[in-house]
Amino acid sequence: MVLISLLTDFGLADTYVAQVKGAILAIAPSATIVDLSHAIPPQDIAAGAFALWSAVDAFPHGSIHFAVVDPGVGSRRRGVALRTARGDIFVGPDNGLLLPAAKRLGGVEQAIELKQPVYWRPNPSSSFHGRDLFGPVAAHLSLGVPLEALGPSVADLVQFGLAEPIGNVGEIIHVDTYGNLVTNFPGASLPERFHVGIAGRLVAYAEYYAAVEPGALLALVGSAGLLEISARDTSAAEILNASRGTKVTLEPT
Repeated sequence: MVLISLLTDFGLADTYVAQVKGAILAIAPSATIVDLSHAIPPQDIAAGAFALWSAVDAFPHGSIHFAVVDPGVGSRRRGVALRTARGDIFVGPDNGLLLPAAKRLGGVEQAIELKQPVYWRPNPSSSFHGRDLFGPVAAHLSLGVPLEALGPSVADLVQFGLAEPIGNVGEIIHVDTYGNLVTNFPGASLPERFHVGIAGRLVAYAEYYAAVEPGALLALVGSAGLLEISARDTSAAEILNASRGTKVTLEPT
């Protein structure tokens, strides 16, 4: 059974997420839907792209990933479906949101512009393509509709990439619910011995949280394979007054 993952900035206070699920289930009643997150900051493409990138590797090959963070909804921006080298399919707006995650799964092998209304809801709204266009397309794909049936091929996707370190200078690209500060330094590229410089502090590397005293800062490689600055049993973000965009340096020892 094909899984459909959902990632949006719709929040949970309104019925938007439920409407998307209803539109999917109206077409594919047996669909298995997995919520990645609906708490992406409104219209924050970079935050959505990171969240999607961090999640998709855990899914079975051939999953369908619906992602909508779409400040250009209703404009001339395109809706697209992308097949990756691993076989997963991404459905969403052509604003760069999908590309880092697609790259993580081997890169885009085929890109289609969504131009066939037969696979949408009738009379689609200009402000809710998640429900009226992207959700139905994801549902049809889960039932085996070929990608080529959805529209023409495209080769000029809007480009976007997650921020990368420059030399030994990186930055915080995500703050998780625990206050862990996720940097853009890949764990595989770290020097053998180093401290992390952030907000005027030097933070030592440790293998796991309990290696330091409660309340102490540490740096470690987190579940996404990236260097993180954490604090045992508390929030590193609060201790350091740090947020997305805060600069981070690697200081060899």
